[in-house]
Amino acid sequence: MSFPQPHSSFEIIGGARDRFLPSLTYLSLPYIPSRYIGSNRHVETIFASFFRSHPKVRYRRQCIHTKDGGVVALDWVSGDDRLFPPNSPILILLPGLTGGSEASYARHLLVRARSKGWRVVVFNNRGCGNSPVITPQFYSASFLGDLGEVVSHVNTLYPEANIYAVGWSLGANMLVHYLGQESHNCPLSGAVALCNPFNLVVTDDNFHKGFNNVYDMALAKGLRKNFKKHALLFEDIGGEYNIELVKNAKSIREYDEGLTRVSFGFKSVDEYYSKSSSADSIKYVQTPLLCIQAANDPIAPSRGIPREDIKENPNCLLIVTPKGGHLGWVAGDYAPFGSPWPDPLVIDFLQHLESGSSKSGTSWLNSEGEHQSKEASHNIEV
Repeated sequence: MSFPQPHSSFEIIGGARDRFLPSLTYLSLPYIPSRYIGSNRHVETIFASFFRSHPKVRYRRQCIHTKDGGVVALDWVSGDDRLFPPNSPILILLPGLTGGSEASYARHLLVRARSKGWRVVVFNNRGCGNSPVITPQFYSASFLGDLGEVVSHVNTLYPEANIYAVGWSLGANMLVHYLGQESHNCPLSGAVALCNPFNLVVTDDNFHKGFNNVYDMALAKGLRKNFKKHALLFEDIGGEYNIELVKNAKSIREYDEGLTRVSFGFKSVDEYYSKSSSADSIKYVQTPLLCIQAANDPIAPSRGIPREDIKENPNCLLIVTPKGGHLGWVAGDYAPFGSPWPDPLVIDFLQHLESGSSKSGTSWLNSEGEHQSKEASHNIEV
């Protein structure tokens, strides 16, 4: 049986190329960025952030108390607990650094997935999406405890359903890191990572070049704003914390120096970035994984992608679009104000995995290329 060949405008590599490409017929069409907007990576990134439409979604919030005494907020679509059967596939969404369930890119994919019969939930990191913070700890690229508890919680709620995850930017880095760490016991049946920074050392270096400083300052502002809402938790905390630096941080690096690397036990920011990079985890991933990047991404630079490890992993496929900026992808039939270009591709990939799996016997490949099989909260309307 012959399948449409991917268009030459894409870079496509990965050990799972032959397994997954036949299901991704969307790639036979060329990548055509929106006129003017898509001609510049900074224009595209900023346009998507400020002007992309926000689908209306009514959430039902569920707060989970974690083992360390903190709280994680999950936003389910209100009414879906009654609408979908218990074995409907579940999609967990992990937004970027300061994003939450309000993020337009997350809402667009949520709406598309629900139209295909998927139950969707957004995982808000501590303090993101107006989620509560009750202990002096936020989140980091290295801390995977909350994500692990969320996946376990969802699996307990819906034991008959397959669970998948999609992450953007920092959420993508955390997701891939998690897949590598839990490679031999991962409850997820598949995953997608979009605009993954992969190498946080390279990303940090890139933030300090030219116009990229604008993104660094904007993201630092979001982190400061989030911190100040909960600053009383850190009053007189002592130790190596530098709360004044956090409150006045002009860069992500300053914020991480004053707070993040101390909270999670790193000797320096560079050590934190090095040990939190998902580029080192990709070789261990045994869950079907689709990575989508933009060649001109100003925040997650192409040179940080671990191409060789992706080529050698029989479970991974990488697609690099010629343009797209960071979380932009203002291209395709829904541009300029509609959903990002990758969304139909993401759904095709997930649908392909779901159609070939069952809860009792999901199949994947281990590092040797062999097939294997795997077998307290309250609700708030927002």
